[in-house]
Amino acid sequence: MKTLKILAILLSYPDTNVYKNIDELTDILKQEALLSKKTIKELLSFIENYKNKDFLELQERFVSTFDRSRAHCLNLFEHIHGESRDRGPAMVDLAQMYAKKNLFVDKKELPDYLPIFLEYLSLCNEKEAIESLGDTIDIIALIGGQLKKNKSPYYIIFSALEELSNVKVNKFKVAEAIENSPKEPETLEQLDELWQEQEAFSGESSECNTCETSTTLN
Repeated sequence: MKTLKILAILLSYPDTNVYKNIDELTDILKQEALLSKKTIKELLSFIENYKNKDFLELQERFVSTFDRSRAHCLNLFEHIHGESRDRGPAMVDLAQMYAKKNLFVDKKELPDYLPIFLEYLSLCNEKEAIESLGDTIDIIALIGGQLKKNKSPYYIIFSALEELSNVKVNKFKVAEAIENSPKEPETLEQLDELWQEQEAFSGESSECNTCETSTTLN
């Protein structure tokens, strides 16, 4: 499912190779046609905006969106386990699952980083990929809902993932988590304080070690 790989690329820290060859992503989305015409149109608009922005501006937008906002953190377990003892074994399980598809995580990256998870899903058969996506759909919907609330263009990527899932989002749980989330920090000091708050669903407080990587389309 190359569509999942494309969504992984669009959610990754901007890469010069992707920036120069962004039109390839458009072609594949149209060819696979796994998403509705409306969603593909919105993704093509996102890609067009990506292509027309200054590269450094793209990088800054990514950092300000994902690295400076705990609510938008792309590490899935950040929103569940935090620094609880469950997080370590869960990371190991993910890494072992990836290895079965010959996908090996760099030491500087965490296995629960959403673009890496999506890259793994793109290596699975369609049935397996869609089922595994469904296992994380509430977390994905939570991040997407926060992005929509904050008027981020990245929201459409999460909307596309929800559309691909075979599991319906628990809208009540997600809406409640968004409503109870603290206000976005305006200073670095406020951001530090925010890391001390509890996760949206469960676990203990923690810090997003990295929300930055690059993924390329093979």
